[in-house]
Amino acid sequence: MNTRTEIERAVRAAAPHALVETVRDALAAAYDARSVELRLADYGMTVLKPVTSSDGAGGPLSMHNSPQGRAFGSQRPQEEPAGRDGAVDHHFPVTVRGERLGILTVRLPAGGSTRQTIDDLAHVADLLGHEIVVAERDTDIYQAVRRIARLTLAAEMQWQLLPARAFTAAEYAIGAQLEPAYAIHGDNFDWAADGDQLTIAVTNGMGEGIQASLLTNLAVNALRNARRAGIDIADQASLADQALYDQHRGASHVSTLLLRFDLATGRVGAVDAGSPQLWRLRGRTVARIDLDAQLPLGMFEESRYTIQEFQVIPGDRLLLVSDGVYDAASPLGEIYGERGLARAVLATQLLPAASVPGAVLRELADYRQAETLDDALVVCLDWFGRPQEG
Repeated sequence: MNTRTEIERAVRAAAPHALVETVRDALAAAYDARSVELRLADYGMTVLKPVTSSDGAGGPLSMHNSPQGRAFGSQRPQEEPAGRDGAVDHHFPVTVRGERLGILTVRLPAGGSTRQTIDDLAHVADLLGHEIVVAERDTDIYQAVRRIARLTLAAEMQWQLLPARAFTAAEYAIGAQLEPAYAIHGDNFDWAADGDQLTIAVTNGMGEGIQASLLTNLAVNALRNARRAGIDIADQASLADQALYDQHRGASHVSTLLLRFDLATGRVGAVDAGSPQLWRLRGRTVARIDLDAQLPLGMFEESRYTIQEFQVIPGDRLLLVSDGVYDAASPLGEIYGERGLARAVLATQLLPAASVPGAVLRELADYRQAETLDDALVVCLDWFGRPQEG
């Protein structure tokens, strides 16, 4: 049995809370690793926090000003000298299908950094990421580590409702982020993909706090229930609209933008039911995709929705943004709007989709210069198109 297989068996057999300890013991035995440390990205994507401190790990490290942060941002292994004995720290991205979880750092002794060893350790980092995703069903350890402050109850509800913050497939790459990460109210994103289609939903429940979060929870689960029944996005919107109206009788509503992509052709169906906006970068041209405004979900009984269509081509970048982005105001009262969005989209055009939402929201925070921020959401999709067979 080879070393990789032995490590895989050990990690898959480990208790959910003991993944890091199991990896540490396995790498010490197989590669004479002097230390092994896992750091996870916090909810705000600002720092990397250690899962355990048994190897003498310090506090959180900056996502933007540390070797580990550079490995996280570039999604490529980084290395740096670790003391006078010739030991080397290797930083490996821990990523699952595009979702950037954190960094695995392994300290190898002098002469231990062979090409085969580095390949094996990168494989272990990938394995660890998948096992963390599974383990989170049974332990709170990894979610607790991601916090640098306590989440509000509304934010806790929202983060539990979300899918991953990034996803990559042959035809597209997605990234998304919410702010304020630790006090979000009603903004939400959701997506689901099969072999033929990708569906994306951006929702914004009216109000603040628990009320907004409960409203969004009902809307998202109603949309998922209809989607999983194989219903098209117009009827998904109608059924969610009815569920919200039955519960609140028009007193509360949810703004929603629904998109469904045909992965083979790039045709996109859209239902615009409220305030989220859709923007496109094609070449160096940034423009809003105008859609027919339809009623927000839950406003009236038995509303009917229609689908509009447009085309995406390889190289297109789409941004879905909530009103907390485009309606944000500077201290002088100037609205962020089209000019601010166009500037942010062009400034981030070289970043991968997973990094764009955070970069846009940081630029927005600088623009607003406010301690208390309204909900703001950005979803970025890069369209590659389906690879041609042969």
